[in-house]
Amino acid sequence: MIQVSAAAVREIQRIHSSQSATDRAVRIQIQPGGCCGYYYVLELTAPDNDEPIYLTNGIAVTIDPASHSYLQELQVDFSEDLMGGGFRFHNPNAQTTCSCGASFSPPQPLRPADKRSKLYGCK
Repeated sequence: MIQVSAAAVREIQRIHSSQSATDRAVRIQIQPGGCCGYYYVLELTAPDNDEPIYLTNGIAVTIDPASHSYLQELQVDFSEDLMGGGFRFHNPNAQTTCSCGASFSPPQPLRPADKRSKLYGCK
């Protein structure tokens, strides 16, 4: 199950209201790229028929089926600091994470392994 913090819920609600998209779910998926091999993508969208919908803290969350096994027990937070605000991810399934917190490598690669995780500060 995905966990969404109160701060992330407030930010998602703010985005919903600014886009008049209150009927949309937050889709979470991973895409190839980033420092460690994969990065997180959040988007407001109508869920596909094959995507389960989870309600967490009043927010509808759906997970891309191809990303589902890599996002089990994911915790999503939102914080603001001197560099600006952004969503933060804690993924217990990540083998390594980048110091920026937006990129990770799964324990089992989804594509042929590359050397990025050794080069860009993934720990």
